[in-house]
Amino acid sequence: MNEYTIKVLLLDEALTFVRSLPLKVQEKIVYNYKKIENGLINKDLFKKLENTEIWEFRTLYNGNCYRLFSFWDTEAETLIIATHGIMKKSQKTPSKEIAKAETIREEYFKNK
Repeated sequence: MNEYTIKVLLLDEALTFVRSLPLKVQEKIVYNYKKIENGLINKDLFKKLENTEIWEFRTLYNGNCYRLFSFWDTEAETLIIATHGIMKKSQKTPSKEIAKAETIREEYFKNK
């Protein structure tokens, strides 16, 4: 058993995104973030983006790449907060999506 427990929290926009996807994709995303909650931090599933405090939950299903942008909150407990998601079309993560996640992160900590 881990010394700490990781919990994944999906903010409204992330939850709306996941719920908008086909059921099989939703199930795979949940399966992948449950692995993270159980302590399997694997860069194929969960990767820190360079030069930022933002991480990506990465799910590949039927050749499509799904990404949930996230950040850590370890003040009271170990939380991973998912801000929003996209279906990724290219290799490069859109900088506007990273900026959006950073803004949500800043607001989250400011209002906490």
